[in-house]
Amino acid sequence: MGDVTYGACCIDDLTAKALGVELLIHYGHSCLVPIDQTSGIKVLYIFVDIKLDPLHFIETLKYNFETKEKLALVSTIQFVTTLQAAAVKLREWGYDVSIPQIKPLSPGEILGCTAPVIRCADVLVYLGDGRFHLEAAMISNPKLQAYKYDPYSKKFTKEGYAHEEMKMVRSQAIEKASASRTVGVIMGILGRQGNPKVVDYLREQLKESGRKVSVILLSEIFPNKLELFRKIDAFVQVACPRLSIDWGKSFSKPLLTPYEAAILLKKEKFPSDSNYPMDFYANASLGPWTPNHKTDADRVNKCCGKCP
Repeated sequence: MGDVTYGACCIDDLTAKALGVELLIHYGHSCLVPIDQTSGIKVLYIFVDIKLDPLHFIETLKYNFETKEKLALVSTIQFVTTLQAAAVKLREWGYDVSIPQIKPLSPGEILGCTAPVIRCADVLVYLGDGRFHLEAAMISNPKLQAYKYDPYSKKFTKEGYAHEEMKMVRSQAIEKASASRTVGVIMGILGRQGNPKVVDYLREQLKESGRKVSVILLSEIFPNKLELFRKIDAFVQVACPRLSIDWGKSFSKPLLTPYEAAILLKKEKFPSDSNYPMDFYANASLGPWTPNHKTDADRVNKCCGKCP
């Protein structure tokens, strides 16, 4: 196949099955779509574990932080082994280090759409390159100062995020969508980004609100594509929440996330004075507008049950 894949949500078992594939090898990402939930074909996940010498990372943190500061360390799946090793060494030096977890992700692992709320740390440190995944952790924890250690350049930088601007833009999109009479629910078909269960839930809830609903299948979502749907007033995309958060202003009509659709439907309140949740793949998510939501999942107010 050799098709485009962006992350752990993009395993393309449906296309593989249509092509008569018997075994799909997904290289590089965590097992976000469990092997017992794939569409009748065997899937082999090969995780990338990039071995790093943690010494420079550890010395950088020791140089920049005192032992009285509580550190929360996060990363992407390829660096979590190094993250754990660094945490052990830092604790030996007297540091209070936590490795937060938001299930079903691994301890310390974050995604661009899924990151834990951290309440037992003073500082958030991300081990990795780029900002996409780090931004999810910053959105989840607007009051924590965030830092990034790039393992390739060995640069340590203080990072920021325009929380108020993001909330203002998303609030305006929801407000504009509140006048909609016809809504397009987009199911992303880039791998497993879309989720039929979430699409069905949103379709039924929007219909109950008196709106007309059209379900649209798209592999990738671009402004010029949505311009073709002239009779639709607003869109809700079940693909990647960050499409709306990062690029929503590029679309002429509101492009809501499932969580924002829940606000539109009065099932949630807009988080004006609290953190914007990044729980799209979390088991203990806020509601059934997320793929892995479990009504009986434990919800705790201290990281993920790892705080003292």
